[in-house]
Amino acid sequence: MQDTILILDFGSQYTQLIARRVRECNVYCEIRPFAEAVNLEPHIKAVILSGSPASVTAKGAPEPNLDSFMGKVPVLGVCYGAQYLAQYYGGKVAKSDKREYGKAVLTDVLEADPIFGGITDKSQVWMSHGDSILELPSQFEVVARTESIPVAAFRAKSGSFDAPVYGFQFHPEVTHSLDGARIIKEFVCGVAAAKQEWTPGAFVDMTVAKLKEQVGDDHVIMGLSGGVDSTVGATLLHRAIGKQLICVFVDNGLLRYKEFEEVLAGYEGQGLNIIGVRAADRFLKELKGVTDPEQKRKIIGRVFIEVFEDESKKYPEVKHLGQGTIYPDVIESVSVNGPSVTIKSHHNVGGLPDRLKLSLVEPLRMLFKDEVREVGRELGLPDSLIDRHPFPGPGFGIRILGDITEAKTKMLQLADYIFITALKEFGLYNDVWQAAVILLPVQSVGVMGDERTYEQPVVLRAVSSRDGMTAEWSRLPHDFLAEVSSRIINNVKGINRVVYDISTKPPATIEWE
Repeated sequence: MQDTILILDFGSQYTQLIARRVRECNVYCEIRPFAEAVNLEPHIKAVILSGSPASVTAKGAPEPNLDSFMGKVPVLGVCYGAQYLAQYYGGKVAKSDKREYGKAVLTDVLEADPIFGGITDKSQVWMSHGDSILELPSQFEVVARTESIPVAAFRAKSGSFDAPVYGFQFHPEVTHSLDGARIIKEFVCGVAAAKQEWTPGAFVDMTVAKLKEQVGDDHVIMGLSGGVDSTVGATLLHRAIGKQLICVFVDNGLLRYKEFEEVLAGYEGQGLNIIGVRAADRFLKELKGVTDPEQKRKIIGRVFIEVFEDESKKYPEVKHLGQGTIYPDVIESVSVNGPSVTIKSHHNVGGLPDRLKLSLVEPLRMLFKDEVREVGRELGLPDSLIDRHPFPGPGFGIRILGDITEAKTKMLQLADYIFITALKEFGLYNDVWQAAVILLPVQSVGVMGDERTYEQPVVLRAVSSRDGMTAEWSRLPHDFLAEVSSRIINNVKGINRVVYDISTKPPATIEWE
């Protein structure tokens, strides 16, 4: 087994970012709910305790079983994790006089420490906490402070535990902590001595071998979307089992303009065994009159599986269903404390009906989005496919706010085509992580020629991100936005107003539904 860093999740919005920073060190890591029992197998080299929206001083606050790993492997507590360590061993944690949120600078840094060596006072870090550690227990000592708090970082004193222990009040995983990536690497590769063997090439070799063993002589059926995840997943399966893979590409009527024909041609050019199924009428019929976004997602997921079921019956030799599930889907579908409050449903995670009697094959289940792209490059897939913007599984079904009709879909397809084409034409496409057009369920007054119009507005959405967990709105040139607005209004009948979304994630999401 490859060396692994285990991250115990207490519900922080930044937990996935910790995992990303560890993976950037070419070290494998996994996120697990804090309440899950930790079985310290030899390949687990360290445990990281995440932050949390909870307060360690509150009744019912999350409590991990520290005895299962403390003193056995290096441990790092981040924010809540650090506060919990301090309180558990007898320190004092209390509500801060004022909530510290945002940029801060370290002071009194212990440069002799192996993690903080070379990091001097005034290093910028990111804080997000309502509680502060006021007094450390006797087993620990301060490594750094800030002007506002007495304990910004601490470590176990020599001889207190059989393995190193650290606690950071700040969040080293966010980019605003300027030395954060270096600090995490020093913990993972230095203190924990984890081997840097998590690479795209190693993943391909390992996954192909596992797929061959899992599938054997059976056949796999897999639905493709034209997106990076399903394409890379199918390519891995194809490399492992060849023609035993049967791919299905479904036209649900909610795809981009001419996408069905273009994607089919692209897949056939890669040698994949693919079948195209036109089912737009079936999807639109089921969606008629539905406005609730969660209900839309469930309907689209259900109808997709029904279409898939119809196709799979034609191939009795099929024993497995391939899916492009990626790690964020898995994490967001597992609650820290149990059944979770739904942000959005993932119909590709655990949504397989028993009647299909197919076992799941998920080649990308442990990868983040940017890792999927790197694996795609390792497999030799073209940049035009690897750099393709993410597109939601429900397609335009969640970009048409309100009820969905064929006329609205065609209107949005054309507006989206104009926007995406312009981004490529102006050399801006690769500067944007994801671009979308959203059709709003309202009408506004306009004037075209000498006539008054009362038509719908669309929202342009373009964001910069690394993996979709956080996102900044893209600062597209005003002249470009003016050109796109003009093209959409002049060429798409029914749209008379274009606006631009300048919201970040969080607090907004990238998609509107």
